[in-house]
Amino acid sequence: MTSVDETGAGQVIEAGRAGVQGKFVSGNLFRHVAVMSLTSSVGLMAIFVVDLINLLYISWLQDAAKTAAIGYAGAVLFFTTAFGIGLSVGVSALVSRAVGARDIALARQRATEGLVLGAGFGAAFAAVVWAVLPQIVAVLGATGGTAEEALHYLRVLIPSQPLLMIGMIGAGVLRAHGDARRGMMVTVWGAVVLAALDPVLILWADMGLTGAALAGWGSRAAIAGMALWPIWRHYGGFGRPSGRSLWLAAVPIFAISGPAILTQLATPVGQAVVTRMVAGYGEAAVAGMAIAGRLTPVAFGIIFALSGAVGPIIGQNLGAGQMDRVRRAFWDSILFAGIVIVAMSGILFLARGAIADAFHAEGLTRDLIYLFCGPLSLLFFFNGLIFVANAACNNLGAALQSTMVNWGRHTLGTVPFAWYLGQGWGAQGVLVGQAVGGILFGLLAVWLALRVVDRVAAGRMAGRAA
Repeated sequence: MTSVDETGAGQVIEAGRAGVQGKFVSGNLFRHVAVMSLTSSVGLMAIFVVDLINLLYISWLQDAAKTAAIGYAGAVLFFTTAFGIGLSVGVSALVSRAVGARDIALARQRATEGLVLGAGFGAAFAAVVWAVLPQIVAVLGATGGTAEEALHYLRVLIPSQPLLMIGMIGAGVLRAHGDARRGMMVTVWGAVVLAALDPVLILWADMGLTGAALAGWGSRAAIAGMALWPIWRHYGGFGRPSGRSLWLAAVPIFAISGPAILTQLATPVGQAVVTRMVAGYGEAAVAGMAIAGRLTPVAFGIIFALSGAVGPIIGQNLGAGQMDRVRRAFWDSILFAGIVIVAMSGILFLARGAIADAFHAEGLTRDLIYLFCGPLSLLFFFNGLIFVANAACNNLGAALQSTMVNWGRHTLGTVPFAWYLGQGWGAQGVLVGQAVGGILFGLLAVWLALRVVDRVAAGRMAGRAA
């Protein structure tokens, strides 16, 4: 699964709305960071738990080819999710502006146009991906029966992409109205439905990957329904867009969503490259990588949420001209990330045997799980540095820098290290290289972010002097 990194437009709008009350311009900044991150992580982690549950039940079939197939499929689904996140940022930003202007009719129209465009874009994107699935799976390195299993699973699940797009955009609309609880419950209910359907369809009905894909359909339908119902019930329902209004709405939506999608795509590109490298070491290696990849966001969901949570805090203090608190929020966020990662890494290490047993992992698959749950998970701290630095840059007017850092991390900060260490240490070396590459870019991201803070502070001082 993915890293979920907020973009500048979404955070700045959110910061602006929250700034009316200015609750972050006073009080303990570390507490603000902790509370915002912990509350934001609930709905976010539900998305990641969905993937983990799916893989867990598939692993109970004790078929390495099927488990590996989910790993290959995950690399493909990562791309589709990235587009959904990016579009939701654009729609949420436009709806937020209308809500802030107290123009409920415009907010309703913007939400409707965003949902229609998202569903249409999702259908077109799903059709293109579905048509070239054999080539995509081959590029990822899947062969033989594993490739057939991955293709089958994806061919059943990919057509449900419009439902996922509607759900993600709808959740963004709810957050734009300030309804964080209902926005969170959209994905929570998706996880609940999947957890209920998976054992029935995969194990009881003995449908294997077909059952997993159908359970995914049910989960995505629940996500879409739980997003649309509150909008209809509590926020004025939907408008009647015309072809012209949709065309006109597409321009501002994609002006914001374009950079967001570009930023989000960095992670699945990097993951696809690593998947291709690991594929050379067999199905057991891909299965181990898939399990580690899905454990990461579940274990560190708070860190993924940190990127979005710190944005309003920095934004409010920037608006209040308190650059000392902007710096303090930056460093407190890094401290919070370190505490969470050390604590979660300790839990993973103590539970590594139970985790491996739950997935019926043996041999190389088990070795990779133990590697991730050991020292490797501690290196996620440097990804946390990138998340915090990106949030700061986004809110200080340097969103392009965040995009460049993200792409650098998942290309130059992944490929050379993973390839080199993989030559000597096999599949373990690939995963170690992927993590080690983050050290360089994590430190670079912090240095660049501090330069942005200093530049903004200097500009503020010069403005006062003038």
